[in-house]
Amino acid sequence: MPTSLIQRVLAACAITLAFAFCTSAQAKDTPEKPTLTMAVGGLPGLYYLPVLAAQQLGYFKDEGLNVTLEDFAGGSKALEAVVGGSADIGAGAFEHTLFMQAKGQHYRAFALMGRAPQIVVAVTKDKIGTLKSLADFKGAKVGVSAPGSSTDLVLTVALRKAGVQRTDISAIGVGSGALVLAAVNNGQVDALSNVDPMMTKLQRSGAIKVLVDTRTVKGTQEIFGGTMPAATLYAPETFIQKNPKTIQALTNAIVRADRWLQTASDADLVKMVPPAYLLNDQALYVEAFHNVRDAYSPDGLMPADGPATALRALSSFDNRLDPSKIDVNATYTNDFAKKAATLVK
Repeated sequence: MPTSLIQRVLAACAITLAFAFCTSAQAKDTPEKPTLTMAVGGLPGLYYLPVLAAQQLGYFKDEGLNVTLEDFAGGSKALEAVVGGSADIGAGAFEHTLFMQAKGQHYRAFALMGRAPQIVVAVTKDKIGTLKSLADFKGAKVGVSAPGSSTDLVLTVALRKAGVQRTDISAIGVGSGALVLAAVNNGQVDALSNVDPMMTKLQRSGAIKVLVDTRTVKGTQEIFGGTMPAATLYAPETFIQKNPKTIQALTNAIVRADRWLQTASDADLVKMVPPAYLLNDQALYVEAFHNVRDAYSPDGLMPADGPATALRALSSFDNRLDPSKIDVNATYTNDFAKKAATLVK
């Protein structure tokens, strides 16, 4: 073969390889808003572990995103940040979208992280003799992450089933970190509605007795009568419409984190989680993770019965929600998670 022909062939091959490389690099659309802030309602809690994993493992960066995580004491506080405009995206319970629609404000969940609330309602050791069941909670001081957050709402649903109204108890915000331990040790609360790893730590030490456990899908169905969607990524409808590539990138990262959590080893988990979140007790953290592992979504998709279950449960005691005026189909979308399934390997 003449030298000139060989050179032309090599040049053509180089162009083909360069084109293939560029095409592969551009396979994922560039986000419209690559730098954004996400409000999280209690990052140390295992409830938000998919967000932490996506950040720590570089999944957001892989999608071309620079995400700042702003941590708040509870989901209701994180929602306030999104509503107020200091955060672009919220990481919080699905029911926030229902309550916002009831107010005439349209927010939509687009990536599911939890298919069970992971919330435990328990009584402190000193009150086991008097608070034998939820029916005895009238007049009790109950620690929640923040009033109005999912810990408060799950508590309210459980109390109502036992014939106790939310107004019959005093809800005290104790966050979801070290303040939970202090509230129990100092006798500030008689009972708790909170999340892991704190609840496993208290349970292991004998400081609490568990009465309600939604860390598994089975336990959740016993309380709610169906699948109760929990942690999601959500945003104002206007933001989603304006930034669909950004939303897709966020969803890709969360779906990838959801999948990682299905198979991660104990060693992988401990390596990923920041030391400050491990409570100086790696074995405890791992135990708490196994207690809630069933609660994580495997694919980011909203279960078919999830939104209706949430609306039915919450509207049963909260007159802010009128089922006849709520369009549950407008409170979530599976479009981005379905597309992520084809993009995320």
